Amino acid sequence: MKMAARLGMLDRMDHSVRFPCLVVAAALLAGCGTMRSSVVIEPAAGSYPSPTAAPSSRVARTPIPGGSYVVAKGDTLYSIAFRNGVDFRDLAQWNAIAAPYTIWPGQRLTLSPPAATKPAVARTPGTAAGSARAPGASSAAAPVFEPVTEAVSATAATAAARPAIPSAAPAAHAPPAVDAVPVAGVSVTPPAKVPPVAKPVVAGPARDVGGVSWRWPVEGGSVVGRFNGSDAIPGIEIAGNSGDPVRAAADGVVVYSGNGLVGYGELVIIKHNDSFLSAYGHNRRRLVKEGQRVMAGQQIAEMGSTGATRNELEFQIRKNGNPVDPLSYLPPR
Repeated sequence: MKMAARLGMLDRMDHSVRFPCLVVAAALLAGCGTMRSSVVIEPAAGSYPSPTAAPSSRVARTPIPGGSYVVAKGDTLYSIAFRNGVDFRDLAQWNAIAAPYTIWPGQRLTLSPPAATKPAVARTPGTAAGSARAPGASSAAAPVFEPVTEAVSATAATAAARPAIPSAAPAAHAPPAVDAVPVAGVSVTPPAKVPPVAKPVVAGPARDVGGVSWRWPVEGGSVVGRFNGSDAIPGIEIAGNSGDPVRAAADGVVVYSGNGLVGYGELVIIKHNDSFLSAYGHNRRRLVKEGQRVMAGQQIAEMGSTGATRNELEFQIRKNGNPVDPLSYLPPR
């Protein structure tokens, strides 16, 4: 009797122990199954672009004016950029205009970058990780992400297999390059030779700033108007006499020579490098043409009062399209 009671008690204890164990084991298995189904396959860092990433674009160097401009005869890309206070490279990029920046009368230029669009992200066949699966789809159909750097196109592989072909040696006496500055409505064929220096170059003190050797654009004269970046015409005014020589402040190429910019009168703009332009306004007469190379100290105009109430030179320096104080670049007097 006692033995039967003991056997019954052991049986009940065994049942009470096995049942929780089975419950725990089932829970663990269920948990493992849940964790297995929620695993997300992620590619290596930088292996493919984020679908929400904005397209890469260069930040504008100057404030964006917005709107548009219709090209008139005699305009250049440089003069339009100068008039609207933007960098000529930004203006060219916004309108997909390649060097040498040819434009035509009646052409409408956008004064702001094109609207950004999200790039399409190429995906391999299958359902992206974490999204709902199609009925009956197995886990083997999960997409496989491969780093972009490992993908080699057939064209690139073929090109890599070809032997290198040595480039032709440069001509021993190649003529110096000439910057052609297209003018709206005028042929853009560059001259065969560099235009000769029309006026003698006068030496003077110089100051090297920003990779450019600057000198004063006039001999003597006093600064009667200081720089103010918020002015409609931001530069300095240098007083003088009608006919006084106006000289290039540094070596460069004339990218505008005309009178189409209101408030500047007879104006000359010189490009010194990709960052710096200088401008010379209110001249009585211009002595250089667009596309002409000039040297520091070379006479480019005669001082006058066109677009002004007195004989003076309106002198500007622009860095990446932004007006800067010329006195920070010119040598001290």
